[in-house]
Amino acid sequence: MKLRSLCRLQRIQGHMMSSKVEAEVLLEKVGNAGVITINRPKVLNALNLTMIRQIYPQLKKWENDNETDIMIIKGAGGKAFCAGGDIRAVTEAGKVGDSLAEDFFREEYILNNAIGACRKPYIALIDGITMGGGVGLSVHGRFRVATEKTLFAMPETAMVRLFILVGLFPDVGGGHFLPRLRGKLGLFLALTGFRLKGRDVQRAGVATHFVESKKIPDLEKELVDLKSPSAEDISRVLDSYQNQSRLDSEKVFVLDKHMLDIDRLFSSSSVEGIMQNLKADGSEFANKQAETLSRMSPTSLKITYKQLQAGASLSLQDVLVMEYRLSQACMRGCDFYEGVRAVLVDKDQNPKWNPSTLEEVSDQTVDQCFSSLGEKDLTF
Repeated sequence: MKLRSLCRLQRIQGHMMSSKVEAEVLLEKVGNAGVITINRPKVLNALNLTMIRQIYPQLKKWENDNETDIMIIKGAGGKAFCAGGDIRAVTEAGKVGDSLAEDFFREEYILNNAIGACRKPYIALIDGITMGGGVGLSVHGRFRVATEKTLFAMPETAMVRLFILVGLFPDVGGGHFLPRLRGKLGLFLALTGFRLKGRDVQRAGVATHFVESKKIPDLEKELVDLKSPSAEDISRVLDSYQNQSRLDSEKVFVLDKHMLDIDRLFSSSSVEGIMQNLKADGSEFANKQAETLSRMSPTSLKITYKQLQAGASLSLQDVLVMEYRLSQACMRGCDFYEGVRAVLVDKDQNPKWNPSTLEEVSDQTVDQCFSSLGEKDLTF
């Protein structure tokens, strides 16, 4: 009898341990730090609604807790910080009119805003793939630490490789931080889906610091051990680790030699104008960008252009209200579903956009995407 009870107890303990291991997000208090670990390594830590609903209240609780000084967010598994949102679930919901297509974007953007407005130092350790939803979890925080493993992109307009979501726009506050990068760099990243890697993520202004991946555990321990740190104290620790990280320090920024071209070619009052600039230029760089843009959803390109133009002078909150309207417009449209089909479902990499050319996308169509949703608008 005792043996049977013991076996049963071991089974229960085993089940409890496996449940703990399988938690999609780990929320721990370590010293005076609140530590968030995105824990879906098998799917590159893709973000879903359940995780958002766990992170948000904990973030607010730590923000108002006198015994929590800082917040740290990181990804499990070593490959990704967070490679984006759980797009398949949103796609299926959008097709049948399920509320998930509204709830996911609404609650994700509310979380993005909470990160941007957080009164306590928020430190994102973006060690690995950081795209889409992962950008929203990191880029609005006070400190963003890239490593040589960081792969950053706002790929929602692009049509390349498996992680790329097509037929959408660079959301999660992309309309706020992208136009604030130097020159036309943000617009270039938004329209082309260009991927920044390693130290270039910091050089572009997306990350605040660069630290070698192998030093991240020591950095995290030192941050956690700080007693009532100010933002300056945290900066000093991050600066010291950055100064110890010499990897790739001699390399120039990947887009350095193209920045003048980017500023010139992407300075236009329309996407059509940018395409004309690229084709007229005829350089290898310009031709490559023209080819990239020609594969994109024309509707997405035009929405993205207007989004960044408007976002340059808006607060993060106002940008997120605008982007929520855009997300719901994309759910009502067809390119989003076609893009997901081509890249994630059938994987034929050959989406049939509707309309298929920039000229066919009217200003009226674009303007409608920015229209108020009335009482369904995003509120904080």
